[in-house]
Amino acid sequence: MSSDYERIEQAIRFIEQNFRSQPTLNDTAKAIGLSEYHFQRLFKRWVGISPKRFLQFLTVEYARDRLRNGSSVLSASYDAGLSSPSRLHDLFVSVDAVTPGEYKQRGEGIAISYGFHDTQFGKCFIAATDRGVTNLEFGDRRDCVERLHRHWRAASLNEEPEFTTPLVERIFNPNVEDPGRITLYLKGTNFQLKVWQAILEIPAGHLSSYQQIAQQIGAPKAERAVGNAVGNNPVAFVIPCHRVIRKSGELGSYRWGTARKNAMLGWEAARKAS
Repeated sequence: MSSDYERIEQAIRFIEQNFRSQPTLNDTAKAIGLSEYHFQRLFKRWVGISPKRFLQFLTVEYARDRLRNGSSVLSASYDAGLSSPSRLHDLFVSVDAVTPGEYKQRGEGIAISYGFHDTQFGKCFIAATDRGVTNLEFGDRRDCVERLHRHWRAASLNEEPEFTTPLVERIFNPNVEDPGRITLYLKGTNFQLKVWQAILEIPAGHLSSYQQIAQQIGAPKAERAVGNAVGNNPVAFVIPCHRVIRKSGELGSYRWGTARKNAMLGWEAARKAS
């Protein structure tokens, strides 16, 4: 999956950089070193639709349409898609926040297991305790472990992929029939936790803006603070901060790369459409 995603990310980056010239399928295929035929097959294997259809999901007009439906989506816990057992993005996710005392202890007495795993969006780093997932990131192995250590300075960290493998399967495999409840064990300020909870209410295939999130948590003038909380989200994909965009319809930045944000949004939109 990771090798497929690396090619897809190259293609998305090429399109991002050259969208004004409207590159053809053949242009994009050549840019990543594949024939048009093999690129089309790779793309369909990865997302299930053609590159042209995928790009339609990433246009500003599509994003604006999704935003127009955002407020009604956020006012409910989830939309009707929750009943489908084959869609990870409709997982019922619960949050177990650390107590003030645990926050001060910086993870003292807590054992955190972590591992690195292939996913359809590249290799991920995931860390978890018996109480839930603490981190899910994409990036350099050493950087991920160092960030985990800084955030949970007094915790005992152990690389145990046998512990984290079932979690990754439940999170990233859309064909798992009964993924069950995913619990997140989060360490953050009260404001950050409110923002992360609001983001959890955005279903797959839908988008929200920083402004809408601010309104949802009762702080309509705190768009910038919401943006900071989004940027500090420790659990990528499960807390779907990739679904938060600018109110103009532009996707904006993403902690783990705009190409990956594009990939996640397009992949989710394609699955929702199908």
